[in-house]
Amino acid sequence: MLQQTQVERVVPRFESFIRRFPTFEMLGSASEEDVLEEWSGLGYYRRARMLHRLAQEVKERQGGLPQTAGELEKLPGIGPYTAAAVASLAFAEAEPVLDGNVMRVGSRVQALEADPRSAEGRRRLGGWIRSLMDGEPPGQINEALMELGATVCVPVGPRCDRCPLGSVCQAMRLGRPENFPPPRRRRATESLRWVAACIVTEEGKWLVRRVDEGPILRGLWVPPFLEIEEGADPAEAVSPLLSFGTMSSPRLGNPVRHNITHRKIDVIPVRFKADCVELPSDAWRWVDPKYPGVPTSSLLAKLVDALPD
Repeated sequence: MLQQTQVERVVPRFESFIRRFPTFEMLGSASEEDVLEEWSGLGYYRRARMLHRLAQEVKERQGGLPQTAGELEKLPGIGPYTAAAVASLAFAEAEPVLDGNVMRVGSRVQALEADPRSAEGRRRLGGWIRSLMDGEPPGQINEALMELGATVCVPVGPRCDRCPLGSVCQAMRLGRPENFPPPRRRRATESLRWVAACIVTEEGKWLVRRVDEGPILRGLWVPPFLEIEEGADPAEAVSPLLSFGTMSSPRLGNPVRHNITHRKIDVIPVRFKADCVELPSDAWRWVDPKYPGVPTSSLLAKLVDALPD
């Protein structure tokens, strides 16, 4: 949960998740929909799906969770970072955790010109961290380096006068710690424009559809939407989504911004009043947006706020 979400949002959701799924057995036995429901609002839902698959494999595996980074990486959704964190913190394996903070600290201490995410950069950083772990608890070394990067060796304005590694830091000796690590090339941002059919009953129930295809929001329940071109009439464009009884005249709301990884999506809500008619399949439901009872996205709450009664 912490890999893509702020701590203050994670804490209550983590506690709720653990109460509902306290063991790998219970998590692995749950349905994907139940897992996504408990994850609703945290975003990056692929993480939840992979965690669910991991729990299913561990549940069936002799011996439970592996205790080495190499074996942990074979499980769904676990890459080098998570494997190293679990192996070092839980099982005391001397495996470096190379998160952004640790990479920054190591790059500055060594004045590393290479990209720390490259094979050469990771090899250099890993060797340096393992030297610090010699005779020391690996998990504590990893935690100390992460904390040092988060609080002292920060990206801008590092507090070099407070750094316990100042005497061996080559970037500090050069007088240009902020030059390390070298700037990272960012993935190009994709801008999208959607229109959402916000079909609402007199009682305040919203029509939602399960997203079963595509790379975005798959497995979540949101108002039906489609992509439109710049300049298209939203009320006209949304008509293919309307096949549920008699609708009132459309009412446009202000666009809402919804960001998903490198995508910036402007969603235009178009509201219709409708009767709570029978739906064509189990991929459609009428829900109370405050208590939907299905895994959904924060996009639903944004659309509700954009179209107050």
